[in-house]
Amino acid sequence: MTTPLFSRIAHAGSQPLYLLFRILVGFLFLQHGLQKLGMLDGGFQVNGFMGFIGLCELAGGLAIFFGVWTRLVAVLGTILLIGAYTTAHMGNGLLPIQNRGELPLLYIAAFVVLFLYGAGAWSLERLLIKRELF
Repeated sequence: MTTPLFSRIAHAGSQPLYLLFRILVGFLFLQHGLQKLGMLDGGFQVNGFMGFIGLCELAGGLAIFFGVWTRLVAVLGTILLIGAYTTAHMGNGLLPIQNRGELPLLYIAAFVVLFLYGAGAWSLERLLIKRELF
């Protein structure tokens, strides 16, 4: 039995597509950190708890982007975003479209994928130490 065409194409492109996915999620997540730190407005400020969260998002986004500690960051990011969803969004309506919680839920879904697949074959960890640490 032969493999269907789309399955062959998907399998052949799985590593480059996963790399693109990981880089995109990392890049977008680090931007949230930059925003919380005021760095997108030309400044830099670490104010209280939100400043700490901004540093976490920045560091986590960079780690995912480069493929370092990907699974650990995915778990910690999921915990952070569940907290953000429950405290900042859930009280504003039942549905995510009502409470503006779509983005945290999409990040949680992305982090689940990153946790399951790790950094992938093309990561800084694999390049430098030939394995993933977490």
